[in-house]
Amino acid sequence: MKKNNTYFELKKSDNKSQAKCFLSFGKRVREIGFLFILFVSTISFAQKPVVKAEIDTTNIRIGEQFNLKITVDDTQNVILPKLLLKGLEIIDSTKVDTVKNSLIRKYILTGFDSGAFYIPQQQIFVKNQAYLTDSLLVNVATIAIDTTKVKKFPIKSIKAEPYTFDDFKIYLYILLAALAIIGFWIYWFVIRKRKEKVEEDTYKAMPPYDEAILKLNELDEKLLWQNNKVKEYYSELTEIVRGYIERELKVPALEKTTDEVLDMLKDFKDAETIQTSEDTIKKLRDLLREADLVKFAKSKPLAIEIEEDRKDAQDIVSNLKPKPIIEENDELE
Repeated sequence: MKKNNTYFELKKSDNKSQAKCFLSFGKRVREIGFLFILFVSTISFAQKPVVKAEIDTTNIRIGEQFNLKITVDDTQNVILPKLLLKGLEIIDSTKVDTVKNSLIRKYILTGFDSGAFYIPQQQIFVKNQAYLTDSLLVNVATIAIDTTKVKKFPIKSIKAEPYTFDDFKIYLYILLAALAIIGFWIYWFVIRKRKEKVEEDTYKAMPPYDEAILKLNELDEKLLWQNNKVKEYYSELTEIVRGYIERELKVPALEKTTDEVLDMLKDFKDAETIQTSEDTIKKLRDLLREADLVKFAKSKPLAIEIEEDRKDAQDIVSNLKPKPIIEENDELE
């Protein structure tokens, strides 16, 4: 019995030892796992870009300047926003500088009020991810003044500021606008009108006789009837004669028929308002009727007849004039 009891005690003792060993092993595994996670997180944190804000002093006197430096440990896709301050002022700043894979921007700051002021956290974006700098405390102290040693001066009167270009800028703009308006008015109502008047003089109409002779000569140069364009030739020839009568006698001869033109000239001759002969009226009647036959009855006159009509047209223009009006002299009466 003693042997059996001794055997069970030894076996129980071995089980306890195995349980303790198992618990110790599990504890070590957890410790190793915790250290591994801490190591990995430390490495990953070290790889992230770092933003940092530094100042060269935390205590200044009123008006004294100090430097603020913002450093970013990355150079790609970095956005540095405008520096925001409360109680402090920016005197100057440098452009963003790249030094050894880092971006650095420096500011010169100062404070004109005594007290403790914080430079707040600045939000900086690196590759579309926001990072915050540390907030920094700056103490601005007043300057102790020994009034017993300061020389006193009388209070000076208020002096006006010297004039600058900005003081007169608005008047300059008004003057330029007024000059522009005056220049436009002069151009529109004086120069442009003068040009129109000159152009009118340039294109002054020729006298009716000169115009008719010029057109007859131009018609000869076209050689229409010589190129079997008899109808076009008589159309232009009678249009020249009718145009001369219309301008010279101031009647609508271009719009009237042949008989209406002849009747009108007969009336003028009977009233003695024109200077012409019966032979000229006859030449005009023969010319207009010949032209009507060519245009509407497809008549084809001979070359010698065409040349005679051309001469008659010039004789009509030369011998058909309005009778000059003799002004009565009241003094002689």
